[in-house]
Amino acid sequence: MEDKVFGKNPVLEIMESGRDINKLVVLNGSKDNTIQKIIDYGKKNKVVIQFEERKKLDRLSDNQNHQGVIAYVAAYDYVSVEEIIESAKVKGEEPFVIVCDEITDPHNLGSIMRTANAVGAHGIIIPKRRSVALNQTVAKTSCGAIEYVPVARVTNIAQTLELLKTHGIWVAGTDMDGDVYYEANLKGSIAIVIGNEGKGISRLVKEKCDFMITIPMAGEIQSLNASVAAGVIMYEVMKQNKR
Repeated sequence: MEDKVFGKNPVLEIMESGRDINKLVVLNGSKDNTIQKIIDYGKKNKVVIQFEERKKLDRLSDNQNHQGVIAYVAAYDYVSVEEIIESAKVKGEEPFVIVCDEITDPHNLGSIMRTANAVGAHGIIIPKRRSVALNQTVAKTSCGAIEYVPVARVTNIAQTLELLKTHGIWVAGTDMDGDVYYEANLKGSIAIVIGNEGKGISRLVKEKCDFMITIPMAGEIQSLNASVAAGVIMYEVMKQNKR
């Protein structure tokens, strides 16, 4: 779930406590020293910062005394990519990771999380920008899976794929021009990249994939919902690895 924290001192305390912050909304043009300290802290820790006019902050805070700053705080803590990989090693299993490249619909992320738990995936990776974060809708749609599926939130998906490769993990992207998914080798350490609901996988991320896979379509509709496509491929990984 996701909480809103209002006010300079409460937001500063949250940041200094080390809790994960999804986003900061700050009064545009503010000269306040404490707010500047919050901005600097946010930039240092690569927190998404959104500058807005006072009316927007009033609306977001339901006219509470926001003092020019609102923090969206993740009620569920994120983990590191290394922690996801280590969790697989602890279980004596090959890492199985789902990478969501700019998934923006919280229902899709929640559904992907639910299926990831069902097939025994070790974690999900999402980007900090242009992506839904862990919020109440994601938690509700996941039907409890959010409690069990670790999520890493990273600054750069393309660089993260390179990191996965250094751990011996093959990266398969999903694309209409890829090989048929059930004919591809999805055994062993694998990361499946699921693209944005509209534009799919970004060019830079696609270039970092080791190979591309696709789901054949027999009807008039030429694409599946992101969470449905992810589910089909995740179960193929499960089948090939006999989990």
